[in-house]
Amino acid sequence: MSTVVRAAVDLGASSGRVLVGRLERDRIDLAEVARFPTAPRRRTTGPSGPGLFWDFDALLGHIRRGLDEAARQHSDLASVGIDSWAVDYGLLRQGELIDDPFCYRDERCQRGVDWVHQRVGFEQLHARNGLQFLPFTTVYQLGAESPPGRGADALLLVPDLVTHALTGHLATERTNASTTGLLDPRTGDWDTDLMAALGIPRALFTGLVDAGDERGHTRVGHRDLPVLTTASHDTAAAILATPMDPERSAYASLGTWGLVGVELEHPVLSEAARRANFTNEGGVAGTTRFLRNVMGTWLLSEVLREWGREDDLVDLLAAAAAQPAPRSLVDVDDPAFLAPDDMATRLTAWLREHDQPVPESAAGVVRLVVESTAAAQAAAVHRAGELTGRRVEQVHVVGGGSRSELLCQLLADHSGLTVLAGPVEATGIGNLLGQSGMTTRDDVERARSLVSASTRVRVHQPGGSVDDAQYRR
Repeated sequence: MSTVVRAAVDLGASSGRVLVGRLERDRIDLAEVARFPTAPRRRTTGPSGPGLFWDFDALLGHIRRGLDEAARQHSDLASVGIDSWAVDYGLLRQGELIDDPFCYRDERCQRGVDWVHQRVGFEQLHARNGLQFLPFTTVYQLGAESPPGRGADALLLVPDLVTHALTGHLATERTNASTTGLLDPRTGDWDTDLMAALGIPRALFTGLVDAGDERGHTRVGHRDLPVLTTASHDTAAAILATPMDPERSAYASLGTWGLVGVELEHPVLSEAARRANFTNEGGVAGTTRFLRNVMGTWLLSEVLREWGREDDLVDLLAAAAAQPAPRSLVDVDDPAFLAPDDMATRLTAWLREHDQPVPESAAGVVRLVVESTAAAQAAAVHRAGELTGRRVEQVHVVGGGSRSELLCQLLADHSGLTVLAGPVEATGIGNLLGQSGMTTRDDVERARSLVSASTRVRVHQPGGSVDDAQYRR
């Protein structure tokens, strides 16, 4: 591999970044050149009515400015790739965006669930798409439309919507398409029979593309750069860059959400998997990400935001580590914690409703939230092993949550497994690797070896303390 410099646009549900990575024969160097907010905004009027929306024009403006800065700093920039969260989409008519995309946390989703399940029950739906029940999955969001698609010509998921805005190219990347509930996990193609059963127009859905495909060019600085398809679902990108042996490892990609599971060659569509609410999503090189969505850092970050103490996170985590373990835990996956705003208030209400003590200090609240989050993730790790017959020996934690020594140590304690934390920027690294066309099983193995050689991981053992963790290559 000759040295190549690429830009990765990595969009998260609370912030986005433009990263620049240099891929060399034996290592990867990554640097952030721009960061910007991506939080949704509540609107009372508009073409789609009231609700919670992503400000797409603002998002695109941030991306363009970030790419221009990347080109200013790196005259040898070779390409651009886009990744983001899943399930949300924009509707286009004659190539123009009808309205800003709804945010998956909008309250409309429940009526979409009812609409879909009146036509196709969840058991039948899982047998076809292999996805866990999440009320905001794309298929349910479309069910909340009246009619589905509202007369649009095309539907594009967020990263493909950005790519279209940059290049004019209409296509849907396969790993993100796998989260819609409308892709057949066996074939990796759209399930047109399911669309017909639900009355969702097939014409909305574009052709499918894979990592490494060129999508067109966009003006960056004073040059036209190719926009390449990467693993556009941020979790698929992160798992590509997780330096693990998939035969004996589980992963936990921890950001706003925690995506916890194992990598397989084929989907698991059993009744046991459905009852356990596990999902089968597409990975690079035709792999299956068999996982469960559990709460990540969302609940904690929202509590800190309500308190106005986002800048105190490090100190609060240190104080929380000194707190005793809580006597009981919170169900962090309760739908009561899905919506934004007033999280600390809702947490207190949940504890009182369930006859559980309310911590008397901020550090106590943080300890309760982090411990509950770690316990939920540990349970998902063990259930993934049981459902697949895998003997899981260690857990690789990547993403922003891997920075939290307390969370990683508690995950080791609750799972009884070694936890290896890092890299933090797994999604950005995976974005770069996907642009490079690493699309075969051998490519994935080489990519992970490259990540391993470029990254230090922090090792947490069960029963240890935060201070006991050691770094290793």
